[in-house]
Amino acid sequence: MSQHSEGTGTLEEAMRHAVSLLKDDPALAEEQAIAILEAVPGHPPAELLQAQARRHAGDCAGALSLISALAGRQPRWAAAQVELGLTLGQLSRGDEAILALQRAVALKPDHPEAWRLLADHLMASGETQAADAAYVRHIKASTRDPRLLEAASAMLVNDIPKAEALLRAHLKEKPTDVPAIRMFAEVAVRVGRPAEAQKLLERCLELAPGFEAARHNYAVLLHRQNQSAAALIETERLLERSPRNPGYRNLLAVILGRVGEYARSSALYKELLEEYPSNAKVWMSYGHVLKTEGRTEDCIRAYRETIAREPSLGEAWWSLANMKTFRFTEADMAAMRAQLARTDLSDTDRLHFDFAMGKALEDASAWEASFAHYASGNALHHATVDYDPALNAGRIERFRRDFTAGFFAERAGQGCDSPAPIFVVGMPRSGSTLVEQILSSHSQVEGTTELPEIISMARSLRERSDGDETEGYTRVLAAMGPAELRALGEEYLERCRIHRKTTAPFFIDKMPNNFLHTGLIHLMLPNARIIDTRRHPMACCFSNFKQHYARGQNFSYSLEDMGHYYRDYVRLMAHFDAVLPGRVHRVIYEEMVADTEAEVRRLLDYCGLPFEEGCLRFFENDRPVRTASSEQVRRPIYSDAVDQWRHYAPWLGPLEQALGPALKHYPEAPPA
Repeated sequence: MSQHSEGTGTLEEAMRHAVSLLKDDPALAEEQAIAILEAVPGHPPAELLQAQARRHAGDCAGALSLISALAGRQPRWAAAQVELGLTLGQLSRGDEAILALQRAVALKPDHPEAWRLLADHLMASGETQAADAAYVRHIKASTRDPRLLEAASAMLVNDIPKAEALLRAHLKEKPTDVPAIRMFAEVAVRVGRPAEAQKLLERCLELAPGFEAARHNYAVLLHRQNQSAAALIETERLLERSPRNPGYRNLLAVILGRVGEYARSSALYKELLEEYPSNAKVWMSYGHVLKTEGRTEDCIRAYRETIAREPSLGEAWWSLANMKTFRFTEADMAAMRAQLARTDLSDTDRLHFDFAMGKALEDASAWEASFAHYASGNALHHATVDYDPALNAGRIERFRRDFTAGFFAERAGQGCDSPAPIFVVGMPRSGSTLVEQILSSHSQVEGTTELPEIISMARSLRERSDGDETEGYTRVLAAMGPAELRALGEEYLERCRIHRKTTAPFFIDKMPNNFLHTGLIHLMLPNARIIDTRRHPMACCFSNFKQHYARGQNFSYSLEDMGHYYRDYVRLMAHFDAVLPGRVHRVIYEEMVADTEAEVRRLLDYCGLPFEEGCLRFFENDRPVRTASSEQVRRPIYSDAVDQWRHYAPWLGPLEQALGPALKHYPEAPPA
């Protein structure tokens, strides 16, 4: 052996010494490994060490040459597969890294590092469920505590009550055990207690600021809770420590898309696709961002790449259909029919294919066949959601009862006096994206997107009451003084700051469901503008029925539920018209189509804005648009959609009946 191994006495001691050099002096570690191999040719641990030393020194290509050869000679050795996965990952060959790490955990199911690395790569490649399962396997493999092992095993089979009981007992004895706190936070997420999970993860990071796995969980939770600014900070903190971690980069791409940083988001997805070129879901995520940016041809190519890699992924076909201006070919329709004929297609993929086929057949004027597919897709999704129209009707009645003219008069002049927000509310698919595009074409107005902030704040208000959630919401508001209402308005403005990209004095929040929170908006931001976009009940409701939403809008998957929801919406907005006369400006979609300039002038007058010609040329506005109508609002106004629902009239009887007087009296509200 060379001088570096002299005096070490044994092969084991020489190996231990070489391993200790890896991090701080990888070149010397490789010299030691070579010396060992001169003495003991073909010694696998020394060959592994040499490959590791090359990787630590930054010579990943050289490391790959060594580790590939070793893994070929030792195909049953998990450690070689883990090192192969690590090296491939650093070379941005993520798809191959996943295969190596899958081989590693198959050979050694209790290898914690292999499970963690695999989870990171799966998360980056869009395989969220598989990644979550791998993270749990990592937790299980990382602990030797019998109770934590049992809790992790319970989580793997989704026996959450057992896992929760075991973790409670464990943390009662060991309240500062951070891996156990992190596991308990995961339990809280699974049972729908996100606020508790957030507190647990914050405690975790207070005890162990360097616990990256907990910080990653925390960033994901913040993102899911619509706390985008905080999620961005935590993710960037993770990337400071591990800049090439694929899971962290994927999370950053998702968050950037949420906050309107589309160019950075699409660049990150492009980078990830160089590492995971065969992963369909990354291609699809990339397509979504390209669509928002208005890069239509690139978007179509990305969705086509998705389909080429996973033809049974119904969501990719629906994503093409959801561009609205896209038209399927006969070959596309044949391919979709072939997928729908399969008996092993998941319900999720099937419903996406149904919605896509509904659109394809609609474009082909095959109305009856089109409706059959729309109805089938809706029925499949309706079976998976928990929506009770009676509960929604009860909520509307409580708002009508509690938000009286006197209630608002007593609080006149309170709240935050900023006039900056312009809320565009109403039913989804009512023309709200068109109104947003018109307003955002004005030099003084910034368009953002459908911001989740009001809904999140309303949820927080409900959580502050221990009574009925709707009564609690209004009761908490009723108990607030001027300072608290002003603070609510200021909180909203602060939460929206991350979505602002310009210094325009006004900005739009186009979350249609905010119509439910008109009372809250008026109380905390009395000078904000509120615009209610309304469309013919049959046209609006059927447009929702043929739209599959990524999340929410659970009322839209049944014609009866859809009709009742529209009626409730009209009743609530009529109430606000009565108790706050003139507070809400209404845009009737059909009138906007018939006389665009007159309606635009009326709209701008309400907003206190001077007329600008650009508002009539809204289709030239190249701002990103993230809603289902993104392609449609990039064209001049057209009247095709006004009466499109009439082709389906023979099958819309249940909707017509559910709408009742809301249909008869449109565009006015039925008499109270």
